[in-house]
Amino acid sequence: MYADRRQFLAGTAATAVLSATPGWAAIPTPLSAMFDEFVQAQLRRSPEGATSLGLDTGANADLRARLSDQSPAAIAASKAETNAQLKRLEAVDRAALSTEQKVDFDCVLFTRRSAVAVQAFDFGGSSYGPSPYVVSQQSGAYQSVPDFLDTKHKIESKGDADAYLQRVQAFGRQIDEQTERLRHDAAAGVVPPDFILDLTIEQMGKTAVSAADALVVQSIARRAAAKGLGDGYGKQAAAIYTASVLPALQRQLAEVRQLRARASHDAGIWKLPQGEAFYPVALKATTTASMSAEEVHKFGLDQAKMLTARLDSELRKQGFTKGTVGQRMAALYKNPDQLYPNTDAGKQQAIAYCNRRLDAVRIKLPTVFERVPPYSFEVRRVPPQTEAGAAAAFSQSPAIDGSRPGLVYFNMKDSGDWPKFCLATTVYHEGLPGHQEEGGLALSNMELPLIRKISGFSGYGEGWALYAEQLADEIGMYDDDPLGRLGYLKFMLFRANRCVVDTGLHHFRWTREQAIKRFVDQEGETLNFATREVDRYCVNPGQACSYKIGHSVFTDVRERAKAKMGQRFTLKAYHTAVLRYGRVPLDVLRQIGDDWIARA
Repeated sequence: MYADRRQFLAGTAATAVLSATPGWAAIPTPLSAMFDEFVQAQLRRSPEGATSLGLDTGANADLRARLSDQSPAAIAASKAETNAQLKRLEAVDRAALSTEQKVDFDCVLFTRRSAVAVQAFDFGGSSYGPSPYVVSQQSGAYQSVPDFLDTKHKIESKGDADAYLQRVQAFGRQIDEQTERLRHDAAAGVVPPDFILDLTIEQMGKTAVSAADALVVQSIARRAAAKGLGDGYGKQAAAIYTASVLPALQRQLAEVRQLRARASHDAGIWKLPQGEAFYPVALKATTTASMSAEEVHKFGLDQAKMLTARLDSELRKQGFTKGTVGQRMAALYKNPDQLYPNTDAGKQQAIAYCNRRLDAVRIKLPTVFERVPPYSFEVRRVPPQTEAGAAAAFSQSPAIDGSRPGLVYFNMKDSGDWPKFCLATTVYHEGLPGHQEEGGLALSNMELPLIRKISGFSGYGEGWALYAEQLADEIGMYDDDPLGRLGYLKFMLFRANRCVVDTGLHHFRWTREQAIKRFVDQEGETLNFATREVDRYCVNPGQACSYKIGHSVFTDVRERAKAKMGQRFTLKAYHTAVLRYGRVPLDVLRQIGDDWIARA
């Protein structure tokens, strides 16, 4: 949810900021110089990304006061820039590169080819991957910018506070740009399903509030006062919000309500003009695997059958013998001993438990990793104003310089969706040894170019995080928590069913209700949890398949290595091999594994 060999850019504005970045090593090669240019262009296009990474400093300090331009002209310019970068990459003589450079090159080449393929469709935006909808319950500035300003934009000085105000002003502009894009897409027949728009309207209603209740106002008022900057910034933010942001939010809300009147209930993107062509592109972009929808669907069914048998066996060991696996898991979900109160206090207890599990697993990391991330990590609750449509849990990487911790978010809209036995395995997935482990190692890797640190591949990242859930079991995190092991196996089954459901929705034309039923019947999911997940897949086609497909590659490399090395095999060496190059497409990961095994 995830970010060096460096060449000084003599004579460019990027030189100071790039060479001063922590974890950067300068190696003067034409390829690294090209990568530097690509990174700088990316930072200039995405000021929010620059701030999140802690790179809005030096020559890029002006980015701290900006939000990305999402106007039609900016979208066109971005497409042209991506195409130009792809042409430059395709002109490189790959055979002349070193082994490490080939990995870097193949990864960057994949990103540009994937981006060009997605940008060929003149609609949509992005969320957890390419999305056909620029505004939804999980995409759009209305729901991302308030949290970004509150958690990513630092306020340590007057300059930081002034920059914050400029971003509040830009917030209104960005909303209007996305509203224009919304109209453009609707004119082309790209309209989200009715239930997606219902969620969007609900969340917008919680965002389009008076200045006194707006997070973007409350955040600067609280933090500026804490830094001794007085109460003037809160008043200025309220004035800007009332004059510019709230009217833009209201205009967008009105537009979404108009779209709702013409929306259908069909869930899959097959219903959209070019939707059938968009799905395989999104599937490839997110999984990075060369598998058809039919192949992914069958893979999911096969994995689900195997995992159901494992879960059945484990349930029987714990004395749960009556009913289907789904029925037994549903009964466990209702066990009062496993439920936190559905109150703010109860939800705080759940988050505190998650932080304790994060601390507990961190202690064990040195036993299976040669290097651990030098960052701090913590678990938080999803902000209440966006929890209606937010993912069940997700991760955000730390700043490269460690000035902001890595964050794991749990959606606690209903505590019943998160019984205690389901929490720990998700902490291991989103936190350690999952996303925050592999992401933190990449960010702090002195040999990775920045372009590789800030690029993510869902097949690798989610595949590793699912493998991390397995690893947590193997290093004893459930030895005193047998019900937690049930949660681990249940979520492994959940990821297999994601392959079935995602392809079912977008390729086999399943209904929303059919997809929800699969999760409830197979795993005993709560209706709320299953519904929120299915709604997520409706706006992020393909991404849900990344987890189990990626996991299968990691485990395949490991098992082949064990078969060849025998007693010489160690988890430390395996983890070093597959994490050495940071996030890579799955085909590249297979090659890395093959090369490592061949040398053994």
